[in-house]
Amino acid sequence: MSTEQVYQYVTGACSHVGNVRRLNEDALLSRPDIGLWVVADGMGGHDAGDYASKMIVERLDALPPPQSAPTFLAAVKDSVIDTNEHLREEAKRRGGQSVIGSTVVIFMAYGRYCAYLWAGDSRIYRLRRGEMTQLTRDHSYVQELVDMGHLDHDEAESHPQANVITRAVGAEDLLNLDVRQELLIEDDVLLLCSDGLTKVLSDDEIFQCLSQVPADTAADDLVRAAVTNGAKDNVTALVMKCTADTTLAP
Repeated sequence: MSTEQVYQYVTGACSHVGNVRRLNEDALLSRPDIGLWVVADGMGGHDAGDYASKMIVERLDALPPPQSAPTFLAAVKDSVIDTNEHLREEAKRRGGQSVIGSTVVIFMAYGRYCAYLWAGDSRIYRLRRGEMTQLTRDHSYVQELVDMGHLDHDEAESHPQANVITRAVGAEDLLNLDVRQELLIEDDVLLLCSDGLTKVLSDDEIFQCLSQVPADTAADDLVRAAVTNGAKDNVTALVMKCTADTTLAP
């Protein structure tokens, strides 16, 4: 007999339309049973952003339980790429210059391994051993200005083109997803969120919540704080904590 580390997940999720809009174009998926979590933010100002975000989530929700980490990652990527193609075709069918698109962040776990994928400015944060890290890098115009040294972080948040994203599912015929892979560690806490949260809550406020509030209620607290702070956009947060058990394996 040998010992094998098996992870379990405590998850909480919350989404709110915000203080201005009538339609919530965010969508989320929490599937701890198969190790899959998703937040998609329909592109505001475009046609049928809610259609795009819901399609991403519905197609990922239909995936079968994974058999291995590599096949799991491949299935998720294929699903998002297929959705991109469908959204492009649907936009052409509707005619005109319509774009049906959505940002997406996806976190996957299989055994001790994890991977995360994204397109757009929805984010993933990780709290590990008292330190919070933003795992994703925004695909946005202002992030490119920051990378070139033309803006600092505070200036980027208030920039008039802060909502301009450079990648999204459905935006281009060829979808470019960023993908990262690494190991999970016991007690890792992950936050997936739409930009409606990060535009009104600072990293320090997010850190304080993730550090002090149980994972199954942290998403509710974060969204409530964002709405109280005057969130104009839709707000979605999904929080997952990784817990480890040691079981006997043959």
